[in-house]
Amino acid sequence: MADIRLYVEGPLAAETVLPLDNAQSNYLFGVMRRKVGDTLRVFDGANGEWVAEVAKANKRNGLLVCKEMVAPQASPPDLWLLFAPIKKARTAFIVEKAVEMGVHEVQPVITDFTNERINAGRLQAHAAESAEQCGATFVPEVLEPVRLVDMLEDWPAERKLMFCDEGREALPVAEALAAQQAGPWAIVIGPEGGFSADEVAALRGLEAVVSVTLGPRILRADTAAVAAITAWQIALGDWK
Repeated sequence: MADIRLYVEGPLAAETVLPLDNAQSNYLFGVMRRKVGDTLRVFDGANGEWVAEVAKANKRNGLLVCKEMVAPQASPPDLWLLFAPIKKARTAFIVEKAVEMGVHEVQPVITDFTNERINAGRLQAHAAESAEQCGATFVPEVLEPVRLVDMLEDWPAERKLMFCDEGREALPVAEALAAQQAGPWAIVIGPEGGFSADEVAALRGLEAVVSVTLGPRILRADTAAVAAITAWQIALGDWK
């Protein structure tokens, strides 16, 4: 019955006792009707995937016991996703798809045209749920929002930044990435209103920037995030 995956607090090791929180206990024992002796898969984002056995089936504070590792820890490429928050459900969609598609870190950025706020803790929970669903053993950290211009001022020289640039002649994304090397990268996606002129100038002036286009049609921010990650993973990531 090891058909359920749960993200739990680690570190995981053989015979480690894992207390479940209220939501996990209610899901496992109230919704999924698991009982003492049943097994499931657990992971903590750092120590691989394990089979765990139910030791206490209480809907408020259940207990599991780790038994054996069944998959080693696997981390995605060193890819950051920078995006301007948009409407609540679509922001959650971006985070969920970033986890599924293999992003190492998620950084919301505040731009001149950003109108939405986020709850980083809630988005972190979405990231964990997405990892549970897609079979990942790594959960990207969803950081607190920072201003884009402030981040660009201290941008690490060794990290390339893929800028989805709608406003000038840039190379198609496949052609642009074909000339690049794997390594530390980031992708930046703008808000629904696009970047301001000052932000565009700051991005284009950054030595690490690689400007790309994502096709002849203007994409919504959530669509652009998926398209950009897909293109990068095919060219430089772990989809090869």
